[in-house]
Amino acid sequence: MQQVKTGDTVRVHYHGRLENGDTFDKSEGKAPLEFKVGTGSVIKGFDNGVLDMKVGEKKTLNIPVEEAYGPKSDELIMEFPKANIPADLNPEVGMELQMSNPQGQVFPVRVAAVGAEFITLDANHPLAGEPLIFDIELVEIV
Repeated sequence: MQQVKTGDTVRVHYHGRLENGDTFDKSEGKAPLEFKVGTGSVIKGFDNGVLDMKVGEKKTLNIPVEEAYGPKSDELIMEFPKANIPADLNPEVGMELQMSNPQGQVFPVRVAAVGAEFITLDANHPLAGEPLIFDIELVEIV
């Protein structure tokens, strides 16, 4: 039976959860996730985790922080003056916003804290710093 190798396009069903058991994403009720193995289109631990799997096989991947979204970076946490926020925006912790850099690139940020004069914005991926667990099933090698 054929096994997954680098360069194959695969379809998988998955259930992603944190170590505390909280689900952060799953493909249940949706089409399987399709990606080309070894191209970096999914996190490294997921990419490596499907290697050598056979169609119909199921397994659990325990992905360390370094092979997921990496550690949180203090450089991606910034203070932003409340005076520069649009008057109709009432920032709350957890709120997702978009910012742009001097080159005009837009990127997502989350409100991490709200103070009297500043809000703290976090541009880290929401799952940065988290080891991840995926239950996966190889549905097809395309």
